[in-house]
Amino acid sequence: MRNVEFFADFALRAAYYLGLPAKGPVPLPRITERWTVPRANFIFKKSQENFERITLRRLVQIQDGHPDTVKVWLGFLEKYQYHGVGMKANVWEFEGLDVAERMEEEAGRMGEMVEERWRNFGARKTRATAEMVERMVGKEVFNRAAHGDMPMSIDPTARKGV
Repeated sequence: MRNVEFFADFALRAAYYLGLPAKGPVPLPRITERWTVPRANFIFKKSQENFERITLRRLVQIQDGHPDTVKVWLGFLEKYQYHGVGMKANVWEFEGLDVAERMEEEAGRMGEMVEERWRNFGARKTRATAEMVERMVGKEVFNRAAHGDMPMSIDPTARKGV
């Protein structure tokens, strides 16, 4: 009980010094778990042991804080987390009305980046090799040799263009 109260107070003070509007700590209902385990088996069934775990919870709310400041606050709390106290955070960020348009633009840019990176996927060549091959294929000597007009390697003057 004392650790939870101490950490909740610590979280509120950290929020205050970071300029975050904080509410709390609000006590939430206790969670009580009980279970029974036999100490031995078979005829010693009556010899059992009872266990109980009580979880105490407190709610601290940050409303209308800047998202970067909230991330700094959560990182600070995680770094200095107190012994025996767990922490869970639900973070909501609000967007403007033009969020769909911005998401479409971002998806288009990401699609272009993916296409550029995956263009040579599966080929055993690098981008530099691919560009060099494209330059070689685009030369007139290669085109003439591919169409059967002239051989590529017999004439030494034809090799100058490669």
